Amino acid sequence: PRCQGTMIKGIFVINNHGKPRLIKDFQRMTQPEQQQTVREIFGLLSKRSDNVCNFLEGGSVTTFSKDTKLIYRHFATLYFVVAADGNESDLGLLDLVQVFVETLDKKFENVCELDLIFRSDMVHHILDEVVMGGMVLETSGKEIMDAVTAMERLELETRSAAIKA
Repeated sequence: PRCQGTMIKGIFVINNHGKPRLIKDFQRMTQPEQQQTVREIFGLLSKRSDNVCNFLEGGSVTTFSKDTKLIYRHFATLYFVVAADGNESDLGLLDLVQVFVETLDKKFENVCELDLIFRSDMVHHILDEVVMGGMVLETSGKEIMDAVTAMERLELETRSAAIKA
C-alpha cells in the first residue's frame, strides 16, 4: 500500500460481467494494477451467493495489504465495492455504500448502469462529496444532494454569464 494513512483504499463499481463502471483509487495504482484489482475483486465476488454476508477479507487481492477488507452490495447488475483497511467499521462502510447508491438513485431517478457510463462526471462529483482522499466526508444523503444542486446551479450561472459576455 502506498498511502499508509488512507482508510478507504478504493471504491469500485463493477457490472455482472466484470467490467468496471467506476474506479476511485486512493492508493495511486497504475492502470494495469487497477485492471488486475478489478479482475481479482470480481473473481471473489462473482463466486459468492447473494445470501452470504457483504464483508470479505481482501488480503487475496494482490494490490492490497493483508489487513484490507472488501465491503460490498450487489444491486441489480452492479457490485458497489469499498476496499478499506481493517480499522474501518464494516457496518459504517456498508451504510456508506447505501448512501452513495441512494443519492445516485435520487439524482438519476432510479439509477442504472447507463447513468454511470454516460454521466460519469456527475457520478464522480457525487462520490467526491462522500469520500475524498480515502476519508469519509459526508454520510447525509440530503447534504450530498444539496451540494450537488448548488454545484449545478453554479454551472448554470457560469454558462449563462459566458453566453452573455
